[in-house]
Amino acid sequence: MRLWTAEEIAIACHGTASAAFAVSGVTFDSREVGPGDLFLALKGETTDGHRFLDQAFARGAAGALVSEPTPHPHVIVPDTTAALDALAVASRGRMGGTVIGVTGSVGKTGTKEALYAALDRADPGCAHRSVKSYNNHTGVPLSLARMPRDARFGVFEMGMNHAGELAALTRLVRPHVALVTTIAPAHSAFFRDEAEIADAKAEIFQGLEPGGTAIVPFDSPHRERLIAAARPHAARIVTFGLGEGADVRALETMRTRSGGTYVTARLELGGGGWRELSFTLSQPGMHWVSNAMAVLAAVEAAGGDLELAGLAMAELGGLPGRGARLTVPAVGGEALVIDESYNANPASMRATLEVLGDERGRKLAVLGEMFELGEHSEAFHAELSGPVQAAGITYAILVGEGMKPLANALEGHVDFVHVPDAAAARDRLDAVLQAGDAVLVKGSNGVRLSTLVAALAERQPCST
Repeated sequence: MRLWTAEEIAIACHGTASAAFAVSGVTFDSREVGPGDLFLALKGETTDGHRFLDQAFARGAAGALVSEPTPHPHVIVPDTTAALDALAVASRGRMGGTVIGVTGSVGKTGTKEALYAALDRADPGCAHRSVKSYNNHTGVPLSLARMPRDARFGVFEMGMNHAGELAALTRLVRPHVALVTTIAPAHSAFFRDEAEIADAKAEIFQGLEPGGTAIVPFDSPHRERLIAAARPHAARIVTFGLGEGADVRALETMRTRSGGTYVTARLELGGGGWRELSFTLSQPGMHWVSNAMAVLAAVEAAGGDLELAGLAMAELGGLPGRGARLTVPAVGGEALVIDESYNANPASMRATLEVLGDERGRKLAVLGEMFELGEHSEAFHAELSGPVQAAGITYAILVGEGMKPLANALEGHVDFVHVPDAAAARDRLDAVLQAGDAVLVKGSNGVRLSTLVAALAERQPCST
């Protein structure tokens, strides 16, 4: 697939091409370069991509975007970071399909993946999305630059930890549909309160294309604030959730034997019309039911196929670090590990602890501290005591200094141990893990609980 030619890159970035070449992919990580890729030699605070040009071409790069001379095929520009933004703008400008932007404090990556699966199911190969959590000032333009010129749908995750960041990203993405998942006290160290977080997330609506749709969580205490922020930019505002009154809501839910949820949803289509849709959601937990309502709202707004969206959500697998389930060897047989190690905030902790509570057998939790919670961090950690007890946790392994308030709150209520790091947590888990156990592993990414999951996965006989 020809994604970009050297001439197209030069025109888009106001650069000069050294030779004619064509690329089929784009990356700024030399370790991820594949045959035919364009390597972006970005300069950061601690590294310079120009140092890795030889490595990138040894791995098969077809060309590079550079700001310094090189003997390799290239397009040279004054500033490669600015050129990446320009390439993103050009990619968005040539795409004639429908673009969907997704943000929120909780659930944005899972919702983005489910939405992509729903759109791709109806039109295989014609949907594009940002991979991993490429949702910041470099990840979003990279994801745009990778979008095929003939894509029918583009789904882009956008994140932030300061006011103003989403406003810049959404003007690059220019979505036709802008979706906010859940507002929660993530990154609250940088905001006075949750209302300010809602305002920052609502910046996504500022980039809506004329005639665009804003999708807002009905059950959020910030619903009216989000609607007010969307109103100047959106031709249509749709709410989703579990509560009566939401435009797209779950009428009935029933847990399936496999651990997912059978859902009957009702969609208000405007003009007095409505429809019902029943499907099985493979992911467990009511937070995922809410995510599924957001997906249906976005699929309908984008003109996608709702029935095939339901089938896609029945087939969703868990994402590494965000709900993947591993069956691992344990004393006497096998144990279940729920991998939520990528990130954590108070809302996502409560939701995943509730999921663990629904599992059978002995319940263990490896919980890492939550970062960037500001002056209320101690209270947020201590307040997890209730959800831990409600989930019926038999044994908790608390990881990191920030977990001390939770340790104090659990004293005398739940058997636990408080350890300094992921390595110590792994040792403790190895000592107690038994056949039939269900283990939740969750914490902020900086706690590195993913290393614990990786160690368990290396010895796993199978995964689900």
